[in-house]
Amino acid sequence: MRVGYGGNRVRCGPTAGQNAGMLSDHWPLLGLRLRTDRLELRLPSDEELAELGDVAAAGLHEPDRMPFLSAWTDVPPAQRARAVVQQHWLRRGTWSPDHWALTLVVFAQGRPIGVQAVSAKDFAVTREVRTGSWLGLAHQGRGFGREMRSAVLHLAFAGLGAEEATSAAFTDNPASLAVSARLGYRPDGVQRDNVQGRPRVTRRLRLSRADWERTDRPAVELTGLGPCLPEFGLGPQE
Repeated sequence: MRVGYGGNRVRCGPTAGQNAGMLSDHWPLLGLRLRTDRLELRLPSDEELAELGDVAAAGLHEPDRMPFLSAWTDVPPAQRARAVVQQHWLRRGTWSPDHWALTLVVFAQGRPIGVQAVSAKDFAVTREVRTGSWLGLAHQGRGFGREMRSAVLHLAFAGLGAEEATSAAFTDNPASLAVSARLGYRPDGVQRDNVQGRPRVTRRLRLSRADWERTDRPAVELTGLGPCLPEFGLGPQE
């Protein structure tokens, strides 16, 4: 039994490992692993997804800030946790090789601390991905942001053969912009967005394969990709 933000949870039914073992034949992405020196990125079990909801419920940013285009964190903790769970289910349920979003949970010392996503549309043709992420407030300021984005960039460029990766952050989000700068992204224009009824300026960023290859970055170990290639719209030989 584990006590969360909203009461007690009791594990029921098969263990997480048993579920993953049975489902991986039909959903090979469950076997995909990205590892850095301190982190592991992978899809979560149901119990781990519940823990991730607790991380979101505990807070993602200070109350006077809003780093996201959608103000999904401006709701009570229980609703915030539920939104995280539903988003993971939605992205799995709507996955297609032509339009996919891989929402990897970031684990440090075996516990979920945040999310690192990578997505694409018509990737087999465009060879372009987009990244996005969040970290629990208690885990920020420790260099995890650079390490986890490095992991999905390795998946994109070294694993999937991407040519470019894009990202974006508000101009008043220096931590995200600093991560992008250290990883070799270049400016790609700006846009103005309506966030909570106020104009916010977003800085778009772009990373080419050439810039990624010559930028110093954390080492990444990638396993389990082979069976997943068709899910990304790629043939087994790519």
